[in-house]
Amino acid sequence: MSAKIMPHHLQQPLPKPAVKRPVSESKTENSFQNMLANKIDEQQELKISKHAEQRISDRGININGDVWNEIQIKIKEAKQKGVQDSLVLTNDAAFVVSAKNETVITAMDREEASSQVFTNISGAIIINK
Repeated sequence: MSAKIMPHHLQQPLPKPAVKRPVSESKTENSFQNMLANKIDEQQELKISKHAEQRISDRGININGDVWNEIQIKIKEAKQKGVQDSLVLTNDAAFVVSAKNETVITAMDREEASSQVFTNISGAIIINK
């Protein structure tokens, strides 16, 4: 065997240079992702369970759009603060809402709610509209 090193043995592929993203580009991506997530959160509406829908219908509960929007906003705030289930009181009705699932669980008119005991509630929202 020869101890001679041939020139073609010395050639090795060079590693690819690391691609560095400019700082502004990564901030833009994070901002876009945050904006997208916020828009998706804003578009999600409060759901009504079949049980609550039946209760609303049976009891003739009518909630106008402004109050409904206020309930949705307050439930999102409650969810961010860690509330699982909330009692929502309006001038005309009372709702038990799962903030975690953003779903109305049950509904009753305000007179009926005055004689009830609410359990397993981790927060209360009072809307005077």
